[in-house]
Amino acid sequence: MTQPSTPKSAEVESGKSKSSEPAETAQSAEPTATASQENALASAESYLEYSSFSESGLVGQLKSEGFSTADAQYAASHTGADWNEQAVKSAESYLEYSSFSESGLVAQLKSEGFTSSQAEYGVSKAYK
Repeated sequence: MTQPSTPKSAEVESGKSKSSEPAETAQSAEPTATASQENALASAESYLEYSSFSESGLVGQLKSEGFSTADAQYAASHTGADWNEQAVKSAESYLEYSSFSESGLVAQLKSEGFTSSQAEYGVSKAYK
């Protein structure tokens, strides 16, 4: 006697349910953000919509609003911001209203918390 064959769709469905279980378990194992972290993140994203910041400058801004250092750092690191691009925007903003030498502008960006490489990148793109 031959056994009835299982329809292919049933095999695919059973394969999907088995393979999706670990993914769901892995997702639920990830820690969730606290309300304070979510609020800090929302504030950080709002700032980045209308102004450019270095990562440390954004942390400082959030701390000045009363967010804890930990919440401010969480927010800055979870914005998805490209800090090189933020340096470009900041450099371009300075050049719109003032004159700077390249080295002077790099120094200005570094004073705002951009790393040397971010500041140099930003200035190189702004001077194009």
